Amino acid sequence: MDIKELLQLTIDRDCSDLHLVPGYFPTLRINGELSPLKTMPVIGESESIIFPVMTEDQKETLLANREVDFGYEHAEHRFRVNVYFSKGSYAASFRLIPKIIRTIDELGLPSILHNFAAMQQGFILVTGPTGEGKSTTLAAIIDEINQNAAKHILTIEDPIEFVYPPGRSIISQRELGFDTHSWTVALRSALREDPDVVLIGEMRDHETIATALTVAETGHLVFSTVHTNSAAQTIDRIIDVFPAHQQQQIRIQLASALKAIVSQRLLPDSSNTGRTVACEVLLNNSAVSSLIRDGKTNMIDNVIQTSIQEGMIFFERNLFDLYRKGKITRDTAIAYSLRPAEIRKLMGDV
Repeated sequence: MDIKELLQLTIDRDCSDLHLVPGYFPTLRINGELSPLKTMPVIGESESIIFPVMTEDQKETLLANREVDFGYEHAEHRFRVNVYFSKGSYAASFRLIPKIIRTIDELGLPSILHNFAAMQQGFILVTGPTGEGKSTTLAAIIDEINQNAAKHILTIEDPIEFVYPPGRSIISQRELGFDTHSWTVALRSALREDPDVVLIGEMRDHETIATALTVAETGHLVFSTVHTNSAAQTIDRIIDVFPAHQQQQIRIQLASALKAIVSQRLLPDSSNTGRTVACEVLLNNSAVSSLIRDGKTNMIDNVIQTSIQEGMIFFERNLFDLYRKGKITRDTAIAYSLRPAEIRKLMGDV
């Protein structure tokens, strides 16, 4: 079994992921659904399949840490790779990074996201579970800045995902473990690298979050991701990462620096041949800022619902609109709702 053949198949079938797990057929993810390649043999000894795409340093990291992330290129396409141990054997997940960065409009994202690309400073978060298109959304915003403004854009990623085409900006992309040793060190160094825009691939600990807030407060536009389901939950997650004695200070910083939170999910479309994006958008106005400072995040959902004219989007309202336009089915809208009572109310259910 040849890894390059499998990667080419992933590209040719326009899959999002390839999974190699001992004891299973090689498996593709197409439109969110797993599809085993049953015409191929079940994976047995996996080292000979996976190791050809790894450098010696990556193999050493894998053996030391029992997992490793890196980027790999095949046939002018880029993959984000995670190799890990499963029951003592090597397993791997390959995420295909789209070669062409699609625009905000092409992705079907809310038009309010164009405003984010025009901002000069602040903190913008794109949230959602793994595999819901967060990196793709951020790439669309970053490339809009790249094409329209003369900025220095600095990215810190693990690993580098999208590679940006030439534009008006200059882009410095730093990969964890290759270009820098840690998120925190890279972010502290960022302040001395004269960036206008900073993209942090993921905020994993309180040190990274605290430094990211500082960068946003000092006149930079900062983008990052969090694995949360809703805007209010995102704020709670950020604050809860910190010890109790620091939480009020973080609330104050977040209330000041935050510009917007976009929470998104990819849903099966009504034809079941593709996926469509559903979003919740929180914009930090004076009401939201006060609720964050006062620790009343439970009231943020109400602000979103009553601030549609400002460009905010309530997730269930977006689901209902997609259903009404025929883009998703009724069952899908209900299944993916975060607040089932709200979606049923919108649909007229008692």
